[in-house]
Amino acid sequence: MATTVKTTPTKSAPKAAQKKPAGNTGKMEDSEFHEFFVDELKDIYWAEKHLVKALPKMKKAATSPELAAAFEKHTQETQTHIETLEQVFALLDEKAAAKKCDAMAGLLEEADGIISETEKGTMIRDAGLILAAQKVEHYEIATYGTLKTFAENMGHTDVADLLAQTLENEKSTDVALTTIAEGFVNEQASAE
Repeated sequence: MATTVKTTPTKSAPKAAQKKPAGNTGKMEDSEFHEFFVDELKDIYWAEKHLVKALPKMKKAATSPELAAAFEKHTQETQTHIETLEQVFALLDEKAAAKKCDAMAGLLEEADGIISETEKGTMIRDAGLILAAQKVEHYEIATYGTLKTFAENMGHTDVADLLAQTLENEKSTDVALTTIAEGFVNEQASAE
C-alpha cells in the first residue's frame, strides 16, 4: 500500500526579496572584471569632459540655427552626463577620475578636421558636423550600453539605472541629429 505524504506548499519569497539589492553589493568588487568596469568608466568620463569643451566649437561652426541649437542642447546634456558619472563613481566608492579616451580624442580631432576642411556658412559643413557628431553619439551609445550591462551583471542596479538614463539620452540626441540631416541639411548640401 502506497502512503501519501502530505506536503505544505512553500511560499515564494516576496518580490522585494527576490530583486537584486541596489547599490554596491560588494559582488565582484575586488575582481578583475570590476576593475575593468571602473577603468572603462574613467575612459567615458574623460570622453564626456572633453566633449563638453568641443561642442561649443561645433556650435560656433554650424551654419544652420537648428544645428547650432542641437549642439547647445547637447552641451548641457553632456554636463549632466558628467555629473551622472560622478554619481556612479560615488555609488561604487571610487574616486571620479578620468583616463584618456583615445577613441574620443580621435573623434574630436576628426570633427576639428571637418571644420578646417569645409567652407564656413555652407550646408556641406553642417552635413560634416552632423557626421562627426553622430560618430561620437554611436561611440557613446555603444559604451553606455555595454557599461549598463556590466553593472547589471555585477548587481549594481542603481548604477545600471543611471547608465541607462544616459544611454537613452544619447540615443535621443542621435535621432535629433538624423532629423536635422534628413530634414534639410543633406538635401541643401548636395545642391551646393
